[in-house]
Amino acid sequence: MSKPPARIRLGEAAFALFDERGYEQTTIDDIAERAGVGRTTFFRNYRSKEEVIFPDHDRLLELIRDRLATSSHSTALIAVSEAVRLVLLHYIDEGDIARRRYALTSKVPALRDREIASVARYQRLFREFIADWMGDPTEAASLRAELMAASVAAAHNHVLRRWLRGESADPVKEVDEAMREVLRLFPPPAEQRDGHDHGTTVVAFKSSIDIDTLLPSLRRLVEDGSAH
Repeated sequence: MSKPPARIRLGEAAFALFDERGYEQTTIDDIAERAGVGRTTFFRNYRSKEEVIFPDHDRLLELIRDRLATSSHSTALIAVSEAVRLVLLHYIDEGDIARRRYALTSKVPALRDREIASVARYQRLFREFIADWMGDPTEAASLRAELMAASVAAAHNHVLRRWLRGESADPVKEVDEAMREVLRLFPPPAEQRDGHDHGTTVVAFKSSIDIDTLLPSLRRLVEDGSAH
């Protein structure tokens, strides 16, 4: 059986050593030795000890940019919701590593600070996209974009933390519901609802509510213009 790639072996070695010795007491040489590679191989895969712990945020941010770039003006907020889901799915795919990272960052202030800085990068990306979608250069619109982006990040992180603590059996469903709550807080401005692009956009989500119960609520949303 072939060995796992060096990057994976280094990650597994790092987390094992952090559990055994503590983060501060573990060196890059320790990680490389445990993984059976040299320092040169370590630095070909990671720039620092901290980087071993965190997901590839650059790649995740690029995935988000790509998803947002495929949207039109009328589907921009749907794209935001789907981009958030992409990030959550990445953490879910990591499984136990994500939970071990959460436990570690909860105990090491320097790692917690780096995690907060990473969240700020996602929030800035969403803010820039939302501001461009709004197409309004006023200070009021800038504040609205900032608030929307902060709410998007908070919704994702709330669900992610619940899953990391083992409190959520269906985090994807929860994040979809959380994003619907965010979008209800920020309905499109009247000029966007009543502009030239008339019609109704319907976004489908799975629900345990039967269709006869759900239809009256959907009808009210359409009549109020909230489904545009």
